Amino acid sequence: MTVPHTEHESFKAAGRAQALALEQGFALCGVASAEPSAYADDLKRWLAEGKHGEMHYLAEHAEVRVDPGRLVEGAVSVVVVADAYHITQPRITSNQHAVGKVAKYAWGDDYHKVLKKRLHRICNALEETYPGHTYRATTDTAPIFERELATRAGLGWTGKHTLMINPRHGSYFLLGTIVTTLPMQTSEIAGFPAPLGPPTDHCGSCTRCIDACPTDAIAPEGYSLDARRCISYLTLEHRGPIDEQYHQPMGDWLAGCDICQDVCPHNRRRLDAAASGYDPLDVHARYNTHGVNGRFELLDLLCWTAEDRRRAFTGSALKRIKLEMMQRNALIAAGNALAERDEPALREQVVELASADNDSALVRSTAQAVCQRLGLTPE
Repeated sequence: MTVPHTEHESFKAAGRAQALALEQGFALCGVASAEPSAYADDLKRWLAEGKHGEMHYLAEHAEVRVDPGRLVEGAVSVVVVADAYHITQPRITSNQHAVGKVAKYAWGDDYHKVLKKRLHRICNALEETYPGHTYRATTDTAPIFERELATRAGLGWTGKHTLMINPRHGSYFLLGTIVTTLPMQTSEIAGFPAPLGPPTDHCGSCTRCIDACPTDAIAPEGYSLDARRCISYLTLEHRGPIDEQYHQPMGDWLAGCDICQDVCPHNRRRLDAAASGYDPLDVHARYNTHGVNGRFELLDLLCWTAEDRRRAFTGSALKRIKLEMMQRNALIAAGNALAERDEPALREQVVELASADNDSALVRSTAQAVCQRLGLTPE
């Protein structure tokens, strides 16, 4: 039997959803109304300027993305959760070989699965209490504006680097939602109870993320990103050769990038605490660095087979990166490492890949570009 749509019941439903989210270990939870986005025109303009690059799905589902009611017919509420992930790695003994880095969110198991499983548990529990309604759990694979909804739900504000920032805990979060036809009192109406805070913009005059971005991907005034210049996009989404103007700025990043978050003052408190052995936020066990550990030796990666890639990325969010893309990224990182310090075995492998006929054209052309930059001559 469907629960009557009363103010009292909507208050109870919101409280029930938030309690379930905390039981599932989410760091933050709030409720927003399922009204259309206030940024539909901005999205259209951004897409028209081609700033989404090869992420064609953003344009294909734009109409749905700006309106949760198109994703779930009759939707009136959106439960938004934030999941914390690890931001410091176990210490390892360096063997002095050149390594490449992976963004922090991908150190553990695939966050899509970790989020979805627990969101489905919340949906099932809500269905038991409030039958007759639709509940759809989403991660960033669904066309929905998680960050705007997170802001409306009071979890934080959208920073100049375009990521959600919580005033107490920073921006190292993964977001998930439950779009539902169940009426719930929004966090705004409830007054943003702890641990939430009003979605006030606390970026102020700070430009650290803008200044630190090595590829100038963030707009000069902030709050907008040209994905075509972003290291995360270039390493994860872009399929072809990477423009040589970005090779040196990419540094040692293999998959993703954390620079704009690492320099953000709002992450300082958690970074300092985690570095001293204490993390103020509980992190789900499946985000432990037992899978992808955030570092790969470049020489090893350049010798990978398809099976090596499959084994390394089993259970990881990085499993969608093709072998040739990962080796393309590794070659660029190798070029940057060799520009600072010679490593004969790595140098020889780069030269070999520049002339190997049995490797992909993408790998070969990237190796050739690296050799040219370093003044190396393929055999």
